[in-house]
Parts: sequence; structure tokens; C-alpha cells
Amino acid sequence: MPALVFVLASIVVYQNSPALAQRIQAEPRAIDPRGDLNRDEKTIIELFQQAAPSVVYITTKELRRSLFSVNAMEYPQGAGSGFVWDSDGHIVTNFHVVQGADRIEVTLSSHASYNATLVGAAPDKDLAVLRIAVKPDELVPIPIGRSVDLQVGQTVLAIGNPFGLDQTLTTGIVSALGRTIQSVTRRNIEGVIQTDAAINPGNSGGPLLDSAGRLIGVNTAIYSPSGSSAGIGFAVPVDTVNEIVPQLIKYGKPIKPVLGIEVSQSNDYYLRRLRMEGLIVVSVFENTPAEKVGLRGLRSDRNGTYVGDVIVQIGEYSIKNYRDFFDAMDHFKVGETVQIKYIRDDKAYTAEVTLESNRIESR
Repeated sequence: MPALVFVLASIVVYQNSPALAQRIQAEPRAIDPRGDLNRDEKTIIELFQQAAPSVVYITTKELRRSLFSVNAMEYPQGAGSGFVWDSDGHIVTNFHVVQGADRIEVTLSSHASYNATLVGAAPDKDLAVLRIAVKPDELVPIPIGRSVDLQVGQTVLAIGNPFGLDQTLTTGIVSALGRTIQSVTRRNIEGVIQTDAAINPGNSGGPLLDSAGRLIGVNTAIYSPSGSSAGIGFAVPVDTVNEIVPQLIKYGKPIKPVLGIEVSQSNDYYLRRLRMEGLIVVSVFENTPAEKVGLRGLRSDRNGTYVGDVIVQIGEYSIKNYRDFFDAMDHFKVGETVQIKYIRDDKAYTAEVTLESNRIESR
């Protein structure tokens, strides 16, 4: 009975409280009209609308054997971004996005998904090319720009799929140029673009664009203790991308200049024991530039193994260890003639070497 009295009393209070009734029955507030979007906003919106159809979402799967049967099951491995390179179905992304994947799936901006094949990879530059079987009219290749003339302070846009959220746009500026980061192979990638445009996990492989909507870099890494954007992101410059991607499409690997020598990752360990710096020539391959100028590798007899030649300089680049050698070779082109300085039996020698290609015509 007391409960009934309380309900009746509440109804009476509500009916006798005009202020409360007016508040509950209040109409939506009037909308304050605004002017047109400003020019910068219109430009960014237009750039996003033009570029978004070129950006793809990449998911990777791996096969694992079930603990309870002999069947192999497919499990999600990772996700990232990429972009349409041409109307033949080639997609560019980071190598680390697809590394070790058993199956790769590419989802276009139309939300249509396709199985992709790995056409070629350049792990040292963290680049990879995929291909999907799709009609050319379903693809929107991204416009290509240049990175050699970028300036610190100019506007950039990043589009990708951070944390699986597709078609995400962030904006910022070029924070610095000429940075050096390490690839998954621990080789240096030089000339990298630094930006404060927010780049998070899942943005990897997506495009970095200039204010004209042209590709100027491939977002590849962030500097952050937490793993999320801290305002320092890095992109492989488009001039590097535009040089390597056609090689990956044609040959499946980047075309590099070679000396024709075998080297070892144990190089630095042995040099420390010998209290030397440089690159130990393990062996020399036949019909190569190194053989033509008479370089020597390790020598062995019944008394042991002896160091042959130790390369200490290539061109203008000093060689103190294993990594220095490969970083130096990245600066040269196939067919270029360079001077090599090396140590043999505690004596210094020089040789002029014409670098040849690592290309193999049939893949």
C-alpha cells in the first residue's frame, strides 16, 4: 500500500510541476548555420576522395596444424595497407606486412576481396609487390610523385588501415629528410622521410602523399615505445620505390651491382680476433668482376686456414665491417667502375672494378 501511495504522489508531483514537464518535452535546439568549408579543408577532402580508391587493405593468414588432427587450419597472421601500382593488378606494400604469410588477401576500396600472389620482394628496402586477378577498370593506380625535391615543412597525407580501421586519413608535414632506419634484414634504408602524420600499426605499406595527391613515400615504421603513433613516422621515399618496384615486377628481386665474392656474417667476429677492420673475402666466384681483378678468398692447407684479401674501401666509402660493405654497394649502379682498396699479407693494394648485375634472366 505505501508503494502505491508513493507512485500516486509522484504522478501528482509531475503533473503539478510545469518546469519539469517543459524540460522533458523540450524541442531540439535550432541549428547554427555555418559558412562554406575553408579552402584547406576542401583540398584535403578532395585529395582523400581521389586517393582512397587506390588504397587497399591487406590481411595475411598462416597455416597451422591442429593439435587434435592432422589437418592444417588457417589463422590470421597480420594486417597492413598497400596501394594499386598499375592496371595489371600489381599492389605495392611493405615486405614485413606479408613476410612469412601462407595466404595473402587484398581488399579494394569497393570492399571486394581477392587472393594475392607475391610477385617479388626487396627485404633490404622493406618493399614487396603483390598481384591480384581483377579487371583493369576496377583498379585506380596511384599517381606517382618525386621525393628528391621534398622540403621540410610541406604538407603530407597518410592513408591506411590502422588497427584494421579501413580508409583512415591523417595529415601532417614532412618533419625531416634523409633519415636512416633498419629494415627487417637489419640493413640500412637511407634517405627515409620523417613525418608527424599519425602512423599506427596497420598503416604499414600505405601511401604517403603530397598536397597534389601524388605518392611520395611508403609508410613503413614508427618510432614509439608504446607501439602507437608518437608523432614520428617514417616512409621509404618514392624515388627508391619507383626504381625497385619495376625490377620486382620483371625479375622478382631488385637488380643490384655485385663484385662476385662470397662474404660471411661471421666476418666481424674474425676481424676482432685478428684486430683488423674491413670485409674478409671468403671466396671469389668464376667469371665475375672480383676474379677479373685477381681478388683472393680464404686459403687452406693442412696447417690451417689463412685470410686472403680484406676489403677496406670501395669508392669513397670506408669499409670497417660486414654492414658497411652492403651499405656502400647500395650507392653504386650496375656497370659503374669503382676503385677497391684491400689488404693482402699486410700490404695495401688497389684495383679498378666494373660492377656487374645480379640479374638472372629466367626466374
